[in-house]
Amino acid sequence: MLFEKRLRDGLVDGSVRLAFRRWRRAQVVPGHEYRLGAGSGVVRVESVDVVSTERITPDEARAAGFASPSDVLKDLESGDADALTYRISFGPVSADPRDQLRERSDDLDALAQRVKRIHRADATLAAIGAHPAVRAADLMGPLGWTDLHQFKLHVRRLKDLGLTISLPVGYRLSPRGEAYLQRNPRG
Repeated sequence: MLFEKRLRDGLVDGSVRLAFRRWRRAQVVPGHEYRLGAGSGVVRVESVDVVSTERITPDEARAAGFASPSDVLKDLESGDADALTYRISFGPVSADPRDQLRERSDDLDALAQRVKRIHRADATLAAIGAHPAVRAADLMGPLGWTDLHQFKLHVRRLKDLGLTISLPVGYRLSPRGEAYLQRNPRG
């Protein structure tokens, strides 16, 4: 699920706890956590229900950050008119566990075993370390990657280990990534 700034900010400050979306099928799963992006943390989806737009109440509209049900409907106009309308209920926002993981360096031996199982990980980390903020499309070629989508998934695996940080353009190593490379200078 994409969290536009209005929704993300409202979830973070607690003023929003619902969202309405038009989808052909649900794009989120109750009980799962989703990253808000921009260092804003994660939020748990509590429930996902199909609703009739005529039954959206003023309280639900306010909980979604709108002044009235008609404002919710205006927001939904840009969605697929033939799709179902979903009401998504959110729990409180919590810290993204990757934010804390990026600072850890007390488990580098175990981390090295995990990284070793990721093809070309050391070379990718060395390239990111040497060329921070370089577009993925420019970084991947010298590393032997030809598919941009696959390369970004590859870097995401490293990010999930707390080794890299996504920038508006490109990536940089996290403190954990830097410590890993100092201890394991391959690439």
